[in-house]
Amino acid sequence: MNPDSQLTRYPTRRALLRTAAVAAVTVPALAGCVTSGKDSSGEPAEGAEKTTDNPLGVKADAPLEVVVFKGGYGDDYAIKAEAAYTARYPQAKIDHKGLQKVGEAMQPRFVGGNPPDVVDNTGAGRLDIGTLVSAGQVSDLADLLDAPSLDQPGKKVRDTLLPGVIDDGTFAGKTVALNFTYTVWGLWYSKSLFAERGWTFPKTWAEMTALNAEIKKAGVAPWTYQGKYPEYINDPLLTMAAKAGGLDLVKAVDNLQPGAWKQEGLVQAATAFAELAGQGYLMSGSEALSHTEAQAAWCQKKAAFIPCGSWLEAEQKGVAPAGFDMVMGTVPALSSSDRLPVTAVQAASSESYVVPAKAKNVAGGKEYLRHLFSKESATAFAQANSTLPAVEGATDGLTLSSGLGSVRDAVTAAGTDTFSYKFRTWYGPLAKAVDDATGELVNKRISPADWSTRIQKAADALAKDTTVTKYTR
Repeated sequence: MNPDSQLTRYPTRRALLRTAAVAAVTVPALAGCVTSGKDSSGEPAEGAEKTTDNPLGVKADAPLEVVVFKGGYGDDYAIKAEAAYTARYPQAKIDHKGLQKVGEAMQPRFVGGNPPDVVDNTGAGRLDIGTLVSAGQVSDLADLLDAPSLDQPGKKVRDTLLPGVIDDGTFAGKTVALNFTYTVWGLWYSKSLFAERGWTFPKTWAEMTALNAEIKKAGVAPWTYQGKYPEYINDPLLTMAAKAGGLDLVKAVDNLQPGAWKQEGLVQAATAFAELAGQGYLMSGSEALSHTEAQAAWCQKKAAFIPCGSWLEAEQKGVAPAGFDMVMGTVPALSSSDRLPVTAVQAASSESYVVPAKAKNVAGGKEYLRHLFSKESATAFAQANSTLPAVEGATDGLTLSSGLGSVRDAVTAAGTDTFSYKFRTWYGPLAKAVDDATGELVNKRISPADWSTRIQKAADALAKDTTVTKYTR
């Protein structure tokens, strides 16, 4: 992977659905945008009659403009879906653009009322989805979701997606985005290293603490993390809290309920992670490391565990040595009284596709997504990128790498016990407050109680801010 794609990939999967309002381009001008969506060539393309073979009413000869974020996944997968679209509609001319700065290029087009027909709104500086929704700039995808799957007979598109995918793209009751990749967060370790040392991945935090002591005694740092970006170590902390307190805890956080960040599960999880630092179980110097530096140190077996999302294996191609056999384990249970099983995972979809409401070929944009989200398309993506797509069954029958295989197994074991926090997507400033506080916590500069109080103060201020659109779940 070249350095440029590495750098642009990092914000993609780190922030694309997690810190939208922090890194995204907020476009206040959209709220007052009253342009018609026409350009100098005339009216937007009128749709054709909807039929069984053409459920979205695509005009066969209407041009289609597709803009894709060209980050770590590249854009070959999107181009292949365009080829499938052309095979179905050979008269349609497709204008493809693979960009690294999607927001910068798309902002003036959304404001001007002449956006493309499909936009992969991903990467650093992407457009703030909340602003787009509030301004009515993105199409409701309900008809796409209710359309028949392209290659799974008897199923609607909505029935082919993994748990949470539709919810991730839903705002105020309308699904306006479909995310193509599926991310699972967990703790990564080298299967070969653990086998060599006789270590067993822990199921409880008490077992983790005991193993940490054993690992440290063997001369290896138990943990490292991507210190410059404390969101990474937030993930297992918040996962552990969710397992302890259940979905009610997660919803209270997302709904900005008073005292949500003082819930027992959150404070106990924060205490557990404060003890990682207090007991010397974090590799010295981790706070100063970038994601690439921390992950490289882990691949060199300087640390046993690293928290990360399921993109890690693809990102470490060419870095991890042969035989490293990285695998992802689920975050251990905080205690025997946890409300979610130990197999539960924090999972969410990413690589966010939207169909602009003022596009000239809205029907074509949705039809393109029907092709992109086909099983054939998703399977090809999984093979090329060692990443789980958002389409159920896309990896069936494939010979998977150790990392992707462990992610698939974790999703299978979790079943319906998957969850995600929405505050990162909904409220970027709160996400930053949480990240900053956790960075202080794991570096012994604030206590778990101070961590809870500090974040609750930020959440309360946000709840009282009438200029911010609020969402509930």
